[in-house]
Amino acid sequence: MLRKDEFPKALPGFDGINRFWDRRHRMISAKILPGEYYVTPHNELISTVLGSCVSACVRDTRHGIGAMNHFLLPLHDDQPWSEQLGPNSLATRYGNYAMEHMINDVLKYGGRKPYLEFKVFGGSRVISDMGSVGDNNIRFVLDYLEMEGYRVVAQDVGGINPRKVIYHPKTGKVRVKKIRDLHNDTIIRRETEFMKRIDQPEQVAGEIELF
Repeated sequence: MLRKDEFPKALPGFDGINRFWDRRHRMISAKILPGEYYVTPHNELISTVLGSCVSACVRDTRHGIGAMNHFLLPLHDDQPWSEQLGPNSLATRYGNYAMEHMINDVLKYGGRKPYLEFKVFGGSRVISDMGSVGDNNIRFVLDYLEMEGYRVVAQDVGGINPRKVIYHPKTGKVRVKKIRDLHNDTIIRRETEFMKRIDQPEQVAGEIELF
């Protein structure tokens, strides 16, 4: 077990992401929330819980750097945000920004486009009054990756159940757990509140294994 002061240093701009020692997997894990993404060259996990949101996982199969994002809405056209981008910026709530800038950071820190592979998760219909948000997210991310010429090697999307996703960028292995019995409304409440805040910037600071 490693203490936090023994963790390898996060890449610049990602030190605000919550990282902890995952006892079960005996590895460092970075937990991302809606609107966040995390890029790492280290041997660590990235995890999140998805409802209507979608996460794209990416890794450079040759150089070992990888990332995961977590976004709720597909598109936003406000260009003035472009100078404020980062792993926790307002813009990365939206899929077009979340994808573009996650990929740019992977390339910035040593990834190469020909070696990138993607896996896509989420987009469930967990909130009835949010309409087709999940379906729109799925359609957006798959269309985006196809248009940009990237390989999608695996996906687990749609349905009605939230998912817990644990991604290991070094190997490409993903563990996906379908949450079939919601003991509380944390996921639904978080996404509903996030949806309400999303247009109010002044308020906001390998393989798949089912288990």
